[in-house]
Order: sequence, then C-alpha cells, then structure tokens
Amino acid sequence: QVQLVESGGGLVQPGGSLRLSCVASGSIFIRFLNMEWYRQAPGKQRELVARITNHDIPNYGDPVKGRFTISRDNAKNTVYLQMNNLKPEETAVYYCNTDPPSPWGPGTQVTVST
Repeated sequence: QVQLVESGGGLVQPGGSLRLSCVASGSIFIRFLNMEWYRQAPGKQRELVARITNHDIPNYGDPVKGRFTISRDNAKNTVYLQMNNLKPEETAVYYCNTDPPSPWGPGTQVTVST
C-alpha cells in the first residue's frame, strides 16, 4: 500500500513563508514519477499548485509563479514545496500526489491570517 504523508503546515501571517514536505512510503519510488502539490479550500475545487517531473522539471500554476518552489529528494522519497510571500486566499489544505495518482494522504493545513 502506498502512503503519502504531508507535513509542515501551520499558521502564518500574510507575507510569511512555510516549507511543506511529503513523504511517500510503501512500494513506490518517486524517482520514476511526476510529483504534484494540490490545495483545496472549503467549498472550492481542488487546485493543482505545482508539478515536478521525473526529470526534475518544475511547473507552477499561474497564481504561485515566482513565490513557490517545488523540489524533490529521491533518496528520501520526499517532495517539498517552499512557499514564500503567502496570501490569505491561499489558506487551504495542501496535498501531494503521484502521477499516476495514489490514495490521498491526510494533507496539511495552511492558514494565512493575521
């Protein structure tokens, strides 16, 4: 069974930064896969935030370009999302996933508020 566990969320003021981590375990090696970060706020559709290919090519949704950085450590089976200059509208539960998709992990709550 593949498991994805996100961590690193929390409460941060507007303009602050957080670094999220996602550890994959089970019969999976992320070095062979594209990895993705999503976010979902209550009442809204799940949004693709960033993607990094198995060849380490990153892609970002337009709202986060220039502020977020996705990276991976294949030896640790871990993908990261560095989030800078956070905005209140980016309050959401953040999830990672693989391509092809794995079962969703618990996500990690990011709250951007004064």
